[in-house]
Amino acid sequence: MNVTNLNPDTDIGASAWMIAMEDHRILLDAGMHPKREGRDGLPLFAKAQGEVDAIAISHCHHDHVGALPVAVRQFPKAHILMTELSYLLVERVLHNSVNVMTRQRDELGIREYPLYSHDEVDEIAPYFQGFKCNREVEWGSFKKGRAGIASPTLEFFEAGHTLGSAGILLRGRNETLFYTGDVCFHDQTLLKSARFEDVRADVLIMETTRGNRETPPGFNRESEVARLVDAILHAQALKSCILIPSFALGRTQEILALLALLMKDGRLKRQPVYIGGLGRVFTEIYDIEAHRTHRQHTGLQLNEALQLNVLEKGMAESMKLSGGKIFVITAGMMSENTAAHDLAARMIEDPRQNIFFVGYADPDSPAGRLRAARENETFVFSPSAGRLTRKCNILDFDLTAHASRETLLELVSQVAPRSVLLGHGDEPARAWFEEKIRERWPKIKILQPQPGKMVSA
Repeated sequence: MNVTNLNPDTDIGASAWMIAMEDHRILLDAGMHPKREGRDGLPLFAKAQGEVDAIAISHCHHDHVGALPVAVRQFPKAHILMTELSYLLVERVLHNSVNVMTRQRDELGIREYPLYSHDEVDEIAPYFQGFKCNREVEWGSFKKGRAGIASPTLEFFEAGHTLGSAGILLRGRNETLFYTGDVCFHDQTLLKSARFEDVRADVLIMETTRGNRETPPGFNRESEVARLVDAILHAQALKSCILIPSFALGRTQEILALLALLMKDGRLKRQPVYIGGLGRVFTEIYDIEAHRTHRQHTGLQLNEALQLNVLEKGMAESMKLSGGKIFVITAGMMSENTAAHDLAARMIEDPRQNIFFVGYADPDSPAGRLRAARENETFVFSPSAGRLTRKCNILDFDLTAHASRETLLELVSQVAPRSVLLGHGDEPARAWFEEKIRERWPKIKILQPQPGKMVSA
């Protein structure tokens, strides 16, 4: 079995793995690198020339699916496979990507953008196939009649990371491979934990996002939620506003669910919650598909339980910041020309305001720079906002949708692979996993293929 890492960098970037298994080839994920611009952010598809039988998507976050139309253009005969819940999300994610790239072309002068068009998304959408988890399907069948070779199979397993997320198990005649995608082994407010219990494989491709982050002794999610509630109540007692920057798919719905439950229980007063338009779209899908999602609170309808107000264009720059307003706003990185960025720029120098981080923020993003700034420190928030002095209250809450490094080590023990490929993490994170795996299982082959490099697993 040969595996090629198509991520153009060695960090958390454009997730894409080319797998050659028994005369068949499948691409696992086709993401865009969140810190690179133009074609520089695409996976290294040119390193995988030739016929590809299928493209399988683990979930619909941009760093895993954002380059899908380009992948389909590169590999036009490939089946396009995903879970049935990802099937309901993927077109909206890709159309939003076109909108973002078009805006960046106009505002930042990135002439290569957009890398694909709305028409192209519409043209390839009829070829998307959605499957239930725990159902074995063939993925190389178009070769079967021509070459007389039995097709390997694929099976999705609930990953607990976001709606539709899945690990992917490939079965050939003689070998198996399991790809975790992004995985969460603890229950969130809505989504239940991953269901990988029965997975065994010869080769394991594993995310390492939190490999450089030790879980503090005694840490638990319940106490972290309680700390967030106390912080919200304290801010509202002072009539201060609260901004929670969040990713539109997954993190937004988890925070909204938490707020809805707290209001239902009387721990928070009922009040409007301000959100972004894309977050509202995905929230509606979460509500519609609640009955067939591996989740808690299946009867909780967020649009009914909460008074959700979508921030229209210009509101972030003009609305009054008082009265204990709560904003759960895209984007989690506070990218320029987003409501989260514009609200934060107004709040940073106001000691009455509060910004609560509940997920990952890239250190090189506006959110990352703000998160790292000390109180009363002047720093460059973004090119458009310039230098600001941090006077607002900043708090971090570990409500991650990624598995801890300890639980991922337990997965290695369960899967019992002969080879582990480490990806989707920075160098220190991958180094921690390599050290610990070598200590516990010295016979396991550990691979960290560089960008564009093929390895035999």
